[in-house]
Amino acid sequence: MVDRTELPDALAEPCRPVRPAWTATLSLANLGVFLGFFTPIQILLPLQLERIDAAHKAVLLSWVTGVGALIAMLANPLAGALSDRTTGRFGRRRPWILAGSVLGALGLLLTSVQHTAVGIAVGWAVAQLGLNVMLAGTTAPVADQVPVAQRAVVSGWTGISQSLGLVVGAVLVTTVVTGVLSGYALTAGATVALGLPFVLGFREPVLRTRAVFSLRAVLKGYWVSPRRHPDFGWAWVTRFLINLGNAIGTLYLLYYLTDAVHYRSPDQGVLILTAVYTLAALLTAIPAGLVSDRSGRRKGLVLLSCLVMAAAAVVLAGVHTWPATVLAAVVLGAGYGVYLAVDQALVTQVLPAAADRAKDLGVINIANSGPQVLAPALAAPVIAYAGGYAGLYALTAVLTLLAGVLVRRIRSVA
Repeated sequence: MVDRTELPDALAEPCRPVRPAWTATLSLANLGVFLGFFTPIQILLPLQLERIDAAHKAVLLSWVTGVGALIAMLANPLAGALSDRTTGRFGRRRPWILAGSVLGALGLLLTSVQHTAVGIAVGWAVAQLGLNVMLAGTTAPVADQVPVAQRAVVSGWTGISQSLGLVVGAVLVTTVVTGVLSGYALTAGATVALGLPFVLGFREPVLRTRAVFSLRAVLKGYWVSPRRHPDFGWAWVTRFLINLGNAIGTLYLLYYLTDAVHYRSPDQGVLILTAVYTLAALLTAIPAGLVSDRSGRRKGLVLLSCLVMAAAAVVLAGVHTWPATVLAAVVLGAGYGVYLAVDQALVTQVLPAAADRAKDLGVINIANSGPQVLAPALAAPVIAYAGGYAGLYALTAVLTLLAGVLVRRIRSVA
């Protein structure tokens, strides 16, 4: 148990607005995390696996990313629970951000020198372990230190970092360097460097009394009862469905451009689409956050974002041309920008306990990584037997719409 005298400092609901520099450096740390996540998934792993076995590249990509996502599902809540119990003058989150970034970078370097699918899977698992430790540290500060009335705007900025991770990583590995090995090396270095300003620049509330650590209690914490905490449960389900639809749609983007759109340079096409998508998200995330914070309303904006994203999936399902794909990227980015800002703020308002914020956010983050495991199992048979890429993106639209319907079941947040 945590001493109640610590509640005003480390565990109390924050009431002092955070400064722009704090938000900026936390956003950079988040950018580092998502560079590490997305650059390999979008570009480096597909290229690496295609060189190993071009005929079975889709299956190998599904297998490797599925293994990594399974590691992520286990690591994120555990790292969050350890973070929640960390004492010392450096705070609870910053040591884990630093340690996770270093381990994640080492995992990326290990992946880069592999020449078999098994070796790549092992390296990627190490990278996922480190990056999810880092993610546990970068996710919790919003709940720890940002007042409710400021959370959607701050979440908008940190959420933009997720989208920027796609485009910045793609730019780095297609224009700044050439080759898979140098791409991994640059990504690894950037992941560590981007986390340092927040780690070194800002203090955080310190938990001075050590909480009792029990492995059994931590493992039990992976399950948060939806009966006791129904709003947390519905928030988890909503996020899971949205991310499942997103994972199904994005996992095969490079192959979609190659096999369905027949774009002349698929890797360059991914870069263009990612830039368009990110720009659209940038234009909607902060305005949506401002509207949400000032009105105090979250669910209606999440529903709107789901409708917009589903419309983009319908375009991808029905029209396999380059102009239609660019249009879908604009629409999808606009919807996802709204979602990133508002949903993260909503989630922080349904956490069961202040003492377990990082752990519970880690459980929420299973709804991000879990779809990476399930998506290949769903997507591969759909591509093969249920309409190809048209069926794939139709499934994306259905899952996203279902998420929008279910978010209305949350009661404690407007």
